[in-house]
Amino acid sequence: MGVIIDPIADMLARIKNSQSRLKATVSMPHSRIKHQIARILTEEGYIRGYKIIALPGDKKILKLYLKYQDKNPSIKGLVRVSKPGRRIYSKLSSLPSVRGGLGIAILSTPRGVLTDRQAKLLHVGGEVLCYVW
Repeated sequence: MGVIIDPIADMLARIKNSQSRLKATVSMPHSRIKHQIARILTEEGYIRGYKIIALPGDKKILKLYLKYQDKNPSIKGLVRVSKPGRRIYSKLSSLPSVRGGLGIAILSTPRGVLTDRQAKLLHVGGEVLCYVW
């Protein structure tokens, strides 16, 4: 198996693909940033929850429990914004609004991984990881 260049894009692709097949769960290699994105998706109500499964040899798997309403995924769209080849940063004054406030932007800030609303409350900007609606 090859090295994943952009683990966040891989995570978003796995979620999209699993939702298109109406899967109940999706698993992926664990990382702190993916764990924080899963936490935000749970807090915002886009997924039912997540679990970290420890494997032998200091490896971990992040398992997400996807959420549906009448066989329609809770997550209508996922877009990767900042990529390894082109980082996108946003100041507090220019934080993005996703779908007129109906969606969220997930940012990596000095205060941790936050939604656009949390970043405004804490008066911080940061790298725009992805949009979710």
